[in-house]
Amino acid sequence: MAKLDFESELNEPQKNAVRTIEGPVLIIAGAGSGKTRVITYRIAHMLNKGIPQSAILALTFTNKAAREMEVRVKELTKKKLQSLNVSTFHAFGLKVIREECEAIGYRKNFSIYDETDKMSLIKESLRECKLFSPKIDIYSLSQYFSKIKTGLANWTIGAQGNYGIDMKPVYDEYQSGLRIYNAVDFDDLLTIPLLLFESRADILQKYRQKYKYFLVDEFQDTSLIQYRLLRLLTNDKNANICVVGDDDQSIYSWRGANYENLLMFENDFPGLAEIKLEQNYRSTSTILDAANGVISHNTGRKEKNLWSQKESGKPVELHFPENETAEANFIAGQIRVLMIKEDHKYHDFGVLTRTNGLARNIEEAFLSENIPYRVSGGTSFFQRKEIKDIASYLRVIANPDDDVSLLRIINTPRRGIGKNTIASLSEIAKKNKISMWGSLSRLNYSRTQGQQGLFQSANPEASYAGISYVSGEATELEDFALMIENFRALFLERKGEQGNQGSPGNPWKLSNCVRKLVEQIDYWSYLVLEHGKNDNGEKKARWKFSNIEYFIRMIENWEDDPDNLDAGLYPWLNRISLITRDDGEDDNEGKVNLMTIHSAKGLEFPVVFIAGAEKGLIPHDKSIEESEDDSGGSLTAGSLEEERRLFYVAITRAREKLYISSCQKRRRLSNSIECTPSPFLDEIPKELIKIHEKEKDDTVDDTQADKFMEQMKAFFD
Repeated sequence: MAKLDFESELNEPQKNAVRTIEGPVLIIAGAGSGKTRVITYRIAHMLNKGIPQSAILALTFTNKAAREMEVRVKELTKKKLQSLNVSTFHAFGLKVIREECEAIGYRKNFSIYDETDKMSLIKESLRECKLFSPKIDIYSLSQYFSKIKTGLANWTIGAQGNYGIDMKPVYDEYQSGLRIYNAVDFDDLLTIPLLLFESRADILQKYRQKYKYFLVDEFQDTSLIQYRLLRLLTNDKNANICVVGDDDQSIYSWRGANYENLLMFENDFPGLAEIKLEQNYRSTSTILDAANGVISHNTGRKEKNLWSQKESGKPVELHFPENETAEANFIAGQIRVLMIKEDHKYHDFGVLTRTNGLARNIEEAFLSENIPYRVSGGTSFFQRKEIKDIASYLRVIANPDDDVSLLRIINTPRRGIGKNTIASLSEIAKKNKISMWGSLSRLNYSRTQGQQGLFQSANPEASYAGISYVSGEATELEDFALMIENFRALFLERKGEQGNQGSPGNPWKLSNCVRKLVEQIDYWSYLVLEHGKNDNGEKKARWKFSNIEYFIRMIENWEDDPDNLDAGLYPWLNRISLITRDDGEDDNEGKVNLMTIHSAKGLEFPVVFIAGAEKGLIPHDKSIEESEDDSGGSLTAGSLEEERRLFYVAITRAREKLYISSCQKRRRLSNSIECTPSPFLDEIPKELIKIHEKEKDDTVDDTQADKFMEQMKAFFD
């Protein structure tokens, strides 16, 4: 075992947290206070003290955090950790189920259902109960069943489209189906171990004897069911359990987190040692004072005051752009300015939004400025299914030999081309070493040269060149190919290119050609059919179609730019491919980080932009989680405090500089509405704030510009 020197590496409260390994311990770790370092040193110290690896159970919330923790302990101890259990709660639950599966009637080779599997079984259960209807939102029902299983909801009488007791037979059928298929879902990874521990004293005792030391990271994010698991394992009020958390960073109540677990822990372990980590190693004192000013307005929180030995640093800069377009342009422009004036790299910037839907204007601005970026905590605008579908049509029109794009659109929207036909086309392409388009063209040519009768047979199935057809599919293939050829002529031989191409009414404009394509394939009807004709389904369809309309407006803005000398299809496709491609690079490979605030938790950046700091967004008045749609409910007093915690988390991601923007107007669906700045802005001490002055703050002098150009020249050389 390597000699562990934490005395010189840690501050006094951190050292105290590492040394205190016996009895219950509550570590209140403020943002940026070195929490992960303390946890890893603590585990290493326990191992140095002779505590067996197998007696330690360390639990956290993500596989990434668990891996990082284990790697750091290995580096400190210089020892293999074959018996140390560092895992997520769900991975620990899976371990218990695997070891005890026979006790609950499961075979050892049980399956774990993902969300897709789960929704398929729910559909099957609805049909078994004769309750299936296209109006039922399967995803929403799946979420309701999850809340029922984990104790976050009760069976009630459904109202206003909500599910209730009428779905209990379906839930029972779903549970029965899991048993029949020897499967568990994600929630079962917690609920089954809990049931085992509560009903089988012998099994519980086995795990109590095995684990003697417990450590829980991000304790404020634990759910009630996770806390109950811990209490069963640590029955003694003097148990060796250490929990690390910060109630000010509890932002996941919507997925079951219960920050009041900190209070319950204090009640259940009255003799605990409480240690506060308040020295921040991340941010300037200005940023910390701003964060403290905001979070101090929450009630019932653990009193703490983050401080830093760093200099006060630059003021928090507020900007009030005219609208979301001006906001996005400000962020993109400021990134450019800071890269020149202060030698920042792209990965030094974090751009945070309350919802993923707010990111699309910023993506467009980055695209316009050729700023590379990556999206976390949601789907990039260009990765949304509806945008990828339309972009794939454009790619096939530009290059019919693009097999990936062709396979995506050949039956989207559905045009009666079956999987067997597609598989056969693929097989012929592979055999003849040609593209799928080549295979399709060869087939259509053969038909026009006298093979038509083959497809008019009374036999519902026929074949040619190894391709099996259901009656009518050959015609659909021919129609599809003809449509692509027609649009190739429209897009690539646009008659207006030499003349009045910039005119909004010009039918030869690229944006108008895309609009015509969307109408031709009737993508709107496809969306309605996919999501159902009930209110919720139509709302999703409208949201997705508005993304397509926004995509077309992006093209229009780009081609109307007087500095754009080539507004053709190829330059547009190259533009979005080069800027948004995801090639598996590491986080430090040079891309701006665009993400939701929830996704930014645990991360830090030299410069942070918080966009959309407006009432109705921060705090959010409808709890909209825009992964795919825009539905939700009203805020409560409790969720208002959580929104403030979310804003606090956003502020404390910044190390050196923080920008906050609040639009004067913002477009909501088809309307432009007046906006009010977030009330949280008034909670930042006024002496810490500076109002951004565009003319003064965005100026780059000649020396700075020359230095930047020299750096760019050296880079390309």
